[in-house]
Amino acid sequence: MNNFTYTPTNSAKEATRLRRETPAATYVAGATTLLDMMKVNLVEYPQLIDINELPLRGIEQTREGLRIGAMERMSDVGEHPVVVQQYPAVSESLLLAASAQLRNMASIGGNLLQRTRCGYFRDGAFPCNKRVPGSGCPAQQGDHHGLAILGTSTACLAQTYPGDLSVALAALDAVITLENAKGKQRRVPVTSFYLLPGQTPDRENILEPGELIVAVTIPAAPHAQRSTYLKVRERTSYAYALASAAVGLEVQGGTIRSARVALGGVGTIPWRSPEAEKILTGAPATDDTFRVAAAAALRGAQPREHNGYKVALAQNTLVRALQKVATP
Repeated sequence: MNNFTYTPTNSAKEATRLRRETPAATYVAGATTLLDMMKVNLVEYPQLIDINELPLRGIEQTREGLRIGAMERMSDVGEHPVVVQQYPAVSESLLLAASAQLRNMASIGGNLLQRTRCGYFRDGAFPCNKRVPGSGCPAQQGDHHGLAILGTSTACLAQTYPGDLSVALAALDAVITLENAKGKQRRVPVTSFYLLPGQTPDRENILEPGELIVAVTIPAAPHAQRSTYLKVRERTSYAYALASAAVGLEVQGGTIRSARVALGGVGTIPWRSPEAEKILTGAPATDDTFRVAAAAALRGAQPREHNGYKVALAQNTLVRALQKVATP
């Protein structure tokens, strides 16, 4: 492990200033994955800026919806009564993630910034365009059993985006608040925060140097209250999704008035599906409708030899999730 300096901070202004002065530095909160990557030299940071004491906590209802501070812990948010009752997809996505120990440490902001679990990215013995741009993508000819089928490129097949929470947030139109070194804030929809790999897979999101996630806001809506997150994985605990679906429906008289759909475990980013939503909106809440919508959601999939199973798995996962929320 390389030498680094450790700097605690107690204000967003100070933290962003330090990051601006040392662009190669990084923020540290729960550190549930950061230190693991540093120990095996996948990343090298000359400075860790501790943001645990920043006043970025709180779970509160506002005129814009539910505002969650970036330093709230996953377990606290997942078990909060308002989240459980009014945003069940968010609660479920958090409580199905990782392990209880990790959820007690991991922050909401850090969770949004998880990096791929691609075995080639995580093993420094292999070249990887995410780690070293231009070095190559061995997954193109290697094992891609767990890799993405949506949003890939010739530069990066990439393991699927690993998080659960962002999939639920993408489905429910959540917005991330960012703050820079000048104290200026900007608001970015979760669906616009993550970047497809394209020819620059080393850039995974729109964060500018020094910017800090300070909060997430989820709008209140009927489909948010009638929502769920369904996760299919190889074992029932502490495993990443092979396929997952976050859905929200507003159903009146058997007809779907509004629908929100996002998929996990299949895309290089949390995968919102306007195609499925278009089919669902105004249609009867029936299994036939759900199957047509699921087929539309995966129509653009580009499976390879080892991960073709994900198409049917994701479709079935989405149908099951829709069936669950359609039932009163």
